[in-house]
Amino acid sequence: MTLEEVLYWLKNEDERSLDQLWDKADKVRHSRVGDDVHLRGLLEFSNHCSRDCHYCGLRAANNKLSRYRMPEEEIMSCVEEGVAYGYGTVVLQSGEDRGLDVDWMANLIRRIKRETPLAVTLSLGERSEKELSLWREAGADRYLLRFETSNPELYKSIHPSLTGQEPDRLELLRTIKRIGYETGSGIMVGIPGQTFDDLAKDIETFRDLDLDMIGVGPFIPHQETLLGRKAKTPGILPEEQVPNTELMTYKVMALARLVQPLANIPATSALATLNTPTGRELGLSRGANVVMPNLTPKKYRALYEIYPSKACIDETAADCRSCMHRRIRSIGRQVGEGRGDSPSYKKA
Repeated sequence: MTLEEVLYWLKNEDERSLDQLWDKADKVRHSRVGDDVHLRGLLEFSNHCSRDCHYCGLRAANNKLSRYRMPEEEIMSCVEEGVAYGYGTVVLQSGEDRGLDVDWMANLIRRIKRETPLAVTLSLGERSEKELSLWREAGADRYLLRFETSNPELYKSIHPSLTGQEPDRLELLRTIKRIGYETGSGIMVGIPGQTFDDLAKDIETFRDLDLDMIGVGPFIPHQETLLGRKAKTPGILPEEQVPNTELMTYKVMALARLVQPLANIPATSALATLNTPTGRELGLSRGANVVMPNLTPKKYRALYEIYPSKACIDETAADCRSCMHRRIRSIGRQVGEGRGDSPSYKKA
């Protein structure tokens, strides 16, 4: 698929024409990764963050947020619940928590691998090669690090670096892949200042990085962030601004499936936030093959507010499991068994 073809679909608003895109993405998904929907148990174990990103409610400057770190035994209790529910993966996610002890994390990974059959996915932000290698050696299988936008100027405008550090997320993703992780990344759709050309290049970047996992979600403004308070779109004409809509998110997911047919692509909680009744189902019918039921204890969920009004914050882990099973069956698909590794993954 050429850049021009990607742009055509991104700008296309004709419902009948878009049905062709949905159908093509669904057929590619069926033929390349099958009809199983794999469940990843998401555990948001710390909301501490050292970064001050202009879009995220966990940003360090948000002093209205109560911070938490889950202790090891509480984490393991949630992990064991995921095993009981038949999940193949636990996703350990946090803010970029510089108070997180590197060796403690390695020991936690070893314990999960020793005591359970689960694949371990980490989503802990920008980390050094030494840290990433240690966690890989401890048994971590996958790493998620969203590059958010491939436009370097736009990225800098929303994601200020720590003092004295200027990491390149695209290069860091290549390092993650080289270390041997199954590598995932993704973007936000509709960032203020994001053009259609930017978005088309993001989709090209999925292919250039040869990603094993691709996460796509809409930009949802948070009231305690700079972007959440801004009314104006900076630096571009209104017609060039990508809308942060449900429809545009589906387009990007479908195009991601077409450019990386073997990747695992989740129907995200952000889609369910925009469209609670059918957001995940529509995502699964337009290229996605993964969902991420939440294992985070209910008392912490509202404190992990990357964006407001997140779906499922009042549900228990058991509620999430039964809801996901019901939704998957409702569209004629089945829950996958085992780890659900991406067919594109090549072990180092």
